[in-house]
Amino acid sequence: MARPGGAQVPEDVTGATGWASFAGRVATEAVECVDVRAEPGRLATGTWFVVADFEGRARAWRFARVSDAGATAPPSGDWQGPAPEAWTTSMDQATYEAAVRRVRAHVRDGDVYQANICRVLSAPLPAEPDARALAARLAAGNPAPHAAAVHVPAASGLDPVWVVSASPELYLSVRSGPDGTVVESGPIKGTARTPDGLTEKDRAENVMITDLVRNDLQTVCRPGTVAVSSLLAVEEHPGLVHLVSRVRGVLRDDVAGSEELWCLLLAGTFPPGSVSGAPKTSALRIIGELEPVPRGPYCGAVGWVDDGVASLAVGIRTFWWADGVLRFGTGAGITWGSDPTAEWHETELKAERLVGLASGPVSDPPATVEV
Repeated sequence: MARPGGAQVPEDVTGATGWASFAGRVATEAVECVDVRAEPGRLATGTWFVVADFEGRARAWRFARVSDAGATAPPSGDWQGPAPEAWTTSMDQATYEAAVRRVRAHVRDGDVYQANICRVLSAPLPAEPDARALAARLAAGNPAPHAAAVHVPAASGLDPVWVVSASPELYLSVRSGPDGTVVESGPIKGTARTPDGLTEKDRAENVMITDLVRNDLQTVCRPGTVAVSSLLAVEEHPGLVHLVSRVRGVLRDDVAGSEELWCLLLAGTFPPGSVSGAPKTSALRIIGELEPVPRGPYCGAVGWVDDGVASLAVGIRTFWWADGVLRFGTGAGITWGSDPTAEWHETELKAERLVGLASGPVSDPPATVEV
């Protein structure tokens, strides 16, 4: 696939045929879409932008024009989001706190050590919005290390998608190293307004999920190569801080060289451990019992795969639009040490800035939204 390295995308290219951005790359003119699990070998060549839903569907779009780092996106109009008062939540405070108590009961009974419980905020937005406008709004008001956007409208004739993310979390990176193909993940557990607000519960939760991610990577990596390269690092982001760890390993040759590479990686590591729980199978069962609506791209993955190199973010701090509704997910990791009211407030903390940025017309400061 031709890719003009570093070239600017022509300004007359609009979002009518699709647009995507991630890790310094901007793409226009979507030309095909594949089901990643059905055709994983297609991702071995060319540049593909990937969106995977938490529930398991994983799709990838190939674009005719991809510009490398330094490119600018095509111009877009001003963002016009829902009114601040239009947002509703899939679980109100009483329901969410009851779910936290249910998870604590599961922990007491030995069913699970931790489960991530989420709610989905939604607001009507009838006309299909321009993802570039919201992506620009978030980049200015809430810059994120793994910010992403993929928008392929139904008018393109391809499977549509609309996702805009300000994710701070690395799900998987894949790159060549001196000893083979290196895979790395950067789980986040622990959130507070300031470093002083991080607790022993946050640190214990991070260690627990880091161990889960280590076990996940061991399903696809050479024995003895999986290691925690950084533990409990404090990262500052707009309005909050996170505890972040890093786990890496070297893929087994039979995995790295397989046409089934992305099936094997997803089978071993998806959904991401930080947004599911431990043990993962038990956590997913509990999530299915307690959450009333699907998460979709939220808590899934978004990013790109390019000729064997890949970078995928965990789909947190993520908006998605479909069927005339804009949605945003927010959640918290629940352990025996969780206080139900404190966990509810953590979900509010994670949502308030971004939902404020996405509400109403462009404004500064962002709108205040009850989430």
